[in-house]
Amino acid sequence: MSTADSELDRRIEALLADPAMGDHPLRDALEALWERYLAQVHRLDRIASLSDRFQALVRDRDLTRTEQFEKRLRQIEKITRISDGYQEMMRELNVQLQQASTHDLLTGLPNRRFLAERLKQEAERSRRSGEPLCVALGDVDRFKRINDTWGHEVGDVALREVAQAMDRTVRSADLCGRWGGEEFLVLLPATRLAAAVAIADRVLDAVREVRVEGIPGDYRITISIGVAEWSAEERPEAALARADAALFEAKGNGRDRVMAGI
Repeated sequence: MSTADSELDRRIEALLADPAMGDHPLRDALEALWERYLAQVHRLDRIASLSDRFQALVRDRDLTRTEQFEKRLRQIEKITRISDGYQEMMRELNVQLQQASTHDLLTGLPNRRFLAERLKQEAERSRRSGEPLCVALGDVDRFKRINDTWGHEVGDVALREVAQAMDRTVRSADLCGRWGGEEFLVLLPATRLAAAVAIADRVLDAVREVRVEGIPGDYRITISIGVAEWSAEERPEAALARADAALFEAKGNGRDRVMAGI
């Protein structure tokens, strides 16, 4: 077994043992495939053992050494193909599991876990470089009304459309993800507060243009956004708290607007 395969085995075992993955939708599939793979490895070991015994029984027959070698080679090639097939399946499932653990299943955007880790990384990068860092926290206005009036399936479509509109609008260097429920977080590295507010205003415009099948065309989906600039003297969560307070203020001032947290 190669070093890469051993490392893959350790990663899969660590994922299965991680309590945080207990409710993940792909965990059961990964565990079942892993057990199946181990069972196949056991069977392959038995096949190899039986093959050795068989070779001992036929050793006294009139098979030439070349024939013995070719037959054993075919057995090994077959076992190798089976093993390689399962290894490839495990690698593909591992990639899918990694993607699912860092991205929201509904919108396809980075999830809260991934965003929280990236926020720490961006804050540390900002602290080292001296460049600014802003966060923008947005919440879809009156989303409960959408679910209650047109149903949760339509609400899910609305969230996906809003997510896509936001992701298209922010810059390539920014990171837009789903913070939870109908809330979205945008990380804006190397950005001052005034520039972050301008980007958030463009996001407002993009969301206003969202149209969803099942929702009347005269109903405008909007979003309220709170923006804050992180200071190197504070924890990253402090900037999030100010953005959340600004978001609350935007909601109180009539929604569909951007407020800056100072």
